[in-house]
Amino acid sequence: MMYEDLFYKRLSELRNQIPVSAREMSLAIGQNENYINLIENGRTFPSMSGFFYICEYLKIHPKDFFNDNIKNLPVNKWNIFFLFYQILQNQTVLPSKNNTIKNNQNH
Repeated sequence: MMYEDLFYKRLSELRNQIPVSAREMSLAIGQNENYINLIENGRTFPSMSGFFYICEYLKIHPKDFFNDNIKNLPVNKWNIFFLFYQILQNQTVLPSKNNTIKNNQNH
């Protein structure tokens, strides 16, 4: 496997651990919405500054980006907050004690 392929695979692996869409990550680092997707699909390669923005977003040191012994990103409050936010975005009604009681009574 070539080094470029390893880079594309590693980026996808780390991004999916957050988890965040390629589009969301692209926009969060100030790029167009297809930026990360184009990198992961081997159609472009980031500049050095682009790579640093990617590492900063993933909260990983650039040297650790290439260390495949590191399988999981460090857990931090922003990753937890983001996961919680995504869960809430997928719910139409926020759970409450009253909703839980009503739902349990209907079953």
